Amino acid sequence: MDTASPEDRFRQVLAGLSDGQRARVKAAAPEAERRAADAASHWDFTLPAQAVDIVLGPKAEDAVRRGLIARWSLGVIERAAHLDMPPQVLDLYPYWLDKMADFLLQAVEPYDADFWAKDVRFALALSVPGARSQVIDLSSPFGPGQTVRHAVQGRGLSAPLNWLRHGGWKTWLEVHTESRHLDDFNEEGWNRAWATAAAICERKPELAGMIGSSWFYDPPLTEISPRLAHLRLNPLKGGAFMVHQGPGEIHTERAGTASPTRKALIDSGDYTARSWLMAWPRDSLVAWGRAREAA
Repeated sequence: MDTASPEDRFRQVLAGLSDGQRARVKAAAPEAERRAADAASHWDFTLPAQAVDIVLGPKAEDAVRRGLIARWSLGVIERAAHLDMPPQVLDLYPYWLDKMADFLLQAVEPYDADFWAKDVRFALALSVPGARSQVIDLSSPFGPGQTVRHAVQGRGLSAPLNWLRHGGWKTWLEVHTESRHLDDFNEEGWNRAWATAAAICERKPELAGMIGSSWFYDPPLTEISPRLAHLRLNPLKGGAFMVHQGPGEIHTERAGTASPTRKALIDSGDYTARSWLMAWPRDSLVAWGRAREAA
């Protein structure tokens, strides 16, 4: 078992690079960080990683990408503290940095595009830990178009009215699942993620609240997969509202991957996986978090 600290293992990653690779990491880091931060507030959470790739150029090696993540990870706690993140966030960093250091040392190639996108955001504190299986993007948009489509589809006016009522044009937090470690992909883990988001919102009144987008907010799953019902029902009970986004190949693939029951229903045509956006407005989220802490 490797007992070295995450910081020492990040230095091992850097030490394992060639002289030329280390020089490339050092030269690219400042401009790549700036461009990633500029792209962070776009709805496409992969744009910061794409911005870094532009700086690195089309022939960039995965070893250089790992070196950049290691370099940035050495300073990520200071970045998060500078952003005035609450203890609920800061207390999770030892766990996440341990996982990150292990992943970088394994040096699996090619660097999975989803992991690369998440790691750029995480190492630069554009996303922060929410629980052991969830990260929280700190600057996501939530435009009115989705709520208007929801209403036009005959699903009622509650979504656009809620969007207006709760300042939907402001910046939102957004939750993502980290598939590399699913220790907290359970009801208590998700409640911890919501509570972390509540703590961030309490410190930052300019935020509109928390959003998440996934097939596992789909209403039929309450009956099809009862063990996932808490993902939708707990936020709804706490004051969230849902916006229909629709079916898609990626939702079908993900919904059928871990459950033979869902896969069989999808294959038979008895179930179509649909993505929904969960929006938990700031005031109700903060109130929920306070009640949970008091309990």
